[in-house]
Amino acid sequence: MTMRRLAIVLVAVAIGSGLGGGVVAAQTARAAAERVAPGAVAQASAEQAAASAIASALSRPRVASMSISTSTPTVASTSISTATPTVTQLIGQKLVVAMEGLAPSADLLGRIRRGEVGGVILFGPNVTTATALIALTAKLRAAAAAGGQPRLLIAVDQEGGTVKRIPWAPPTLSAAQMGATGLASVARTQGAAAGAALHDLGIDVDLAPVADVPASTSSFMYRAGRTFSFSATRTTSLANAFAAGLESLGVVPTMKHFPGIGFATRNTDAYVVTINASRAALAPGLLPYRTAIANHIPLIMLSNATYPAYDAINAAGWSHRIAVTLLRGTLGFTGVTITDSLDGTASARGLSTRSLAGRAARAGTDMILLSGSEASTRSVFATLVKDEQTGVFSLTTLQSSYNRIVAMKARL
Repeated sequence: MTMRRLAIVLVAVAIGSGLGGGVVAAQTARAAAERVAPGAVAQASAEQAAASAIASALSRPRVASMSISTSTPTVASTSISTATPTVTQLIGQKLVVAMEGLAPSADLLGRIRRGEVGGVILFGPNVTTATALIALTAKLRAAAAAGGQPRLLIAVDQEGGTVKRIPWAPPTLSAAQMGATGLASVARTQGAAAGAALHDLGIDVDLAPVADVPASTSSFMYRAGRTFSFSATRTTSLANAFAAGLESLGVVPTMKHFPGIGFATRNTDAYVVTINASRAALAPGLLPYRTAIANHIPLIMLSNATYPAYDAINAAGWSHRIAVTLLRGTLGFTGVTITDSLDGTASARGLSTRSLAGRAARAGTDMILLSGSEASTRSVFATLVKDEQTGVFSLTTLQSSYNRIVAMKARL
């Protein structure tokens, strides 16, 4: 896809999809288009741009909601095997790993073919141009298909504002800017524009939106402009609207960071953070998730903070009481859970990433996000396989996670 075509697609999202449909939606998408290819929209007359946008939007198929079930997937997929998964697949599907450089190494492609990796997260150093990114994502996904593995997930953090790994792609507004409008239509249009761009680049998971409700102006998430509002109700409306926009274009949204880091005053990726709020004080922060679960959100990210009100020892990402008892038992979530990146918090705690990954797997967290070197993620995989072979993990727990992950992938 040329940069100009990608620009016109983004205009089409707002004009043709009905997601906010009015002047605000059109202006938002047009701004997104100008970021992708400056001048591309201006090169055509207003009438030509509108006609192209409407035609493109009407021709784009809409994607059904990715409601997740643990039952056998009914969606046909040539890459999903009905055979009993191997230990390699049970462990490999759990891992979402970082890639080094602009092109995948032969080693990483081999790991993907063998089923040792379930997803790849892309960061700024992996991104140059749209053309290169399309080629990259195709090559990564082809490796999984060549090995007969389930579809490879390719993820980015594309929140908007200060956290946007693909600088030219939407959303054009930060969460704080969306929050200032108070309009769910704006948030949904922003999500749809991001979904259109990511989908066309071969990316199928956005690690967004942020659903954290800041407790005060001391919140590190608020200070970074990453939160929608101090109001749990407004956050719920806007975060879920953004997620719906992503899903409407076939991209998996990720509600984060459960059960909420709005009370945290320091970055949970770099510091050991304990949130000593009571369950009553934490309750408003659960509202965005309650609504998301009712809307069949496919993926929820667990935070790296510890919540003594729920579990005095383990942070959410490796806490059975939070990831299973609270999220699945109390709130009824049936989709896929994923840790926040474990590398920074492991270092802050003086622990190895392998150690935290093992704790997360034992706790029943489905996917494990690793942003360290390829050598370190190979080590995590080898350690988890060894742990499984020595009976550290419950095979039932691993199989349940595998089923949820593969079901989500089959619905893409």
